[in-house]
Formats: sequence, structure tokens, C-alpha cells
Amino acid sequence: MNGVLAPAGAGTDALERLRGRVVVVKFGGNAMVDDALKRAFAHDVVALRLAGVRPVVVHGGGPQISAQLARHGLESRFEAGLRVTTPEAMDVVRMVLSGKVQRELVGLLNEHGPYAVGLTGEDAHTLTAEKHYARVAGEPVDLGMVGNITKVDTAAVQVLLDHGHIPVVSPVARGEEGEIYNVNADTAAGAIAAALDAETLVVLTDVPGLYAHWPDSDRIVERLTAGDLDLLLPGLDGGMLPKMEACRTAVRAGVATARVLDGRVPHALWAGLLEPGAPGTTVVPDAGA
Repeated sequence: MNGVLAPAGAGTDALERLRGRVVVVKFGGNAMVDDALKRAFAHDVVALRLAGVRPVVVHGGGPQISAQLARHGLESRFEAGLRVTTPEAMDVVRMVLSGKVQRELVGLLNEHGPYAVGLTGEDAHTLTAEKHYARVAGEPVDLGMVGNITKVDTAAVQVLLDHGHIPVVSPVARGEEGEIYNVNADTAAGAIAAALDAETLVVLTDVPGLYAHWPDSDRIVERLTAGDLDLLLPGLDGGMLPKMEACRTAVRAGVATARVLDGRVPHALWAGLLEPGAPGTTVVPDAGA
């Protein structure tokens, strides 16, 4: 495959099921600051593309944004798992996501061939958002320039896919009046997967999956439905909340499966999609949905 070899354990049946289908992958967390993990991820994405899958990458950049904010003397603060984003912080977020993180990821993918093309949610009005208020202890909290996606226009992404490219999307969105919003990358990935009628959403994170009774147990929930998540979400907090909300959004919109995988494991993307029994948490639609 043009010098890109599939990692060991390729699942033939699973790969055949995915051939020609869209797979949306959210890449974030500390894997994004580890050179070996970044290269393994790029390898997996290109291997999927060369095997006939249509991958779309939505990336975060939390560690890089926090580091850059600190260099500018700006505070990093989170509420309900989302970064509080002042206008000054928004300038940094936009610069880091679209100017640094995305360019590096596109470059790693394109080491294997002319595949990846970067765009932001601002481009071609791909993502439209409105101001989002979090709720903490039942009360609304102003997060600043944080957006809630109201519309996804997939035209630009579809054109890239149809020409054999790998779209790499930064989660920056525009408002109806031209405002610029920081959108959580998990949320953006879930909305894009839903709009593209993807086969699968994959969320790569810094934990092995959804813990059943954290911190009292480290047991991972292997499989649950969107309805199960309805019951669990009120008890979740931190970064896992938007991840599981994104999975629920995707499967409720018709995406067949959503998977939360440990991005700290090399080739977790390939294993999670194609190897039976690979660790992680799988979310599926409700029975009869």
C-alpha cells in the first residue's frame, strides 16, 4: 500500500464492512504531544485510506493550547469539561489549532503521499455555532467564546473525500453574525459524523474507555446503548462528559457505532476498528432504533 503496511492483526471482515464508508476520528489528548504516537496514528489513518475506507480526522489540541496560554500569561480554566475561552484566549486557540496542530498533523499524514487537506469549521461554513452555556450544579455558566454547533455543512468535506483526500478539521466555528467560537473537538467530531452519515465515530482519548464506577473501580464499560448513556451522563464530569455526549449524538443520528479508545496505545485506531475484542467502550443505537 504505497509503502504503508497494515499493522498486524488486520481484520478482513471488519475492513470489508468499512470499505467505502466514512469513519470520523477525533484525535486529541496527550497522544498529540508524543511523536511516536502521532506517527503511529498518521500511519493508521493512511492505511485505512489506502484500504478503501474514507477517514475524516477532527483534532483537538488541549495540551498545546494550555501551554501557549501559559506563555501569554493567560489562565486555563475548565467548567463541565469545556475550556473557558475569553476573546484573548480565542486568538490563541485559533492560532494553535489551525496554525500549529493542524499543520503538523497534515504534514505527518502527507509524509505517506498527497492525502491530507486541512480546513477549519470556519471554511465554507462547515461548522456554524451559537454561544454555549454550560450547566454546573444546575446553574448556567458563561464559558466565553465557546460554541454549540447548530449546523454542519458537509459540502467541502464531501468534495475532499470524493477526490480521495483525508480531511483534517480544526474545531473552530463561525456564528451567524461572523463571530468565531471554540468548539469542543469531541462535540465537533460527533456532529460531523452524524452529518456525514458515517459508519463509525472513534474518539481517541487518555483513558482506556468509560469507567463503570470511577474512582471506586477501574472496570471499563465495554458496550452500552444510547439509552444507557441517557442514564449515565448526569453523573459524568470532566473531559469524559463531552466524549460520551458526542457518541450519543452520533449513534442517535444513525452512525452504527461509536468507540472510545485509549490513544496512548500505539495503533489503537487500527486495533479498535478491525481487531475483535480490542479494548475500549463501544456505544450502539438503542434496540429497534
